[in-house]
Amino acid sequence: METRKQELAERLEQVKDDLAEAAKKAGRKPEDVTLVAVSKLHAAPDIAALAEAGQLDFGENYVQEALGKQEELGGLGVRWHFIGGLQSNKAKFVAGNFELVHSVDSLKLAKKLAGKAVERGTVQKVLVQASLAGEAQKSGVEEDALAELVEQAAGLDGLSVQGLMTMPPFFDDPEGARPYFARLRELREALRQRLGLELPHLSMGMTGDFVTAVEEGATLVRIGTRIFGARPPR
Repeated sequence: METRKQELAERLEQVKDDLAEAAKKAGRKPEDVTLVAVSKLHAAPDIAALAEAGQLDFGENYVQEALGKQEELGGLGVRWHFIGGLQSNKAKFVAGNFELVHSVDSLKLAKKLAGKAVERGTVQKVLVQASLAGEAQKSGVEEDALAELVEQAAGLDGLSVQGLMTMPPFFDDPEGARPYFARLRELREALRQRLGLELPHLSMGMTGDFVTAVEEGATLVRIGTRIFGARPPR
């Protein structure tokens, strides 16, 4: 167990160093980029070990798995992010239980989250997920419908739209993802001007391309494999 804890702490430190270096090279402050450790399918003791090492933001994809970990790891000060595709019928389990939902991709989902947040007397922070490559297997709203969804979601009591998220296609060379990251930043700037919203966050970049994402303005990067190692089968 101690060996595993040490391994996780060392991997975490290396990723943090790489993130800080990427931010500095891009003329940004390292503290302006938040590392979300993608902990889906990884055991609660690994999360606890990383929390002990100072990592408090964790990303989960599956509702029931995430809620179980929240119950098991209560009291550690962990900030939970929901980063996976979310069906509207699961929204009632998510609203109020996560620091940030990265994957709002429809008005129906936004309304479900908002309604449950109001019931619970809270405001759920969300990102709107944009589909910029037209990949059918990935969630996200198409670019031509993005502004309308952001505006509608921002008008709902119980929701606070914090920005945008995207998942580009996979490329062996991270430079392949750069146009998608740059486009998300451009869309955010256009929405700021059009809607008068702050939209502080861009969630983009994973293990293979986070350096490029930081260069293009990411404020949240989602990294799993480089911290936890290979993901166990579901």
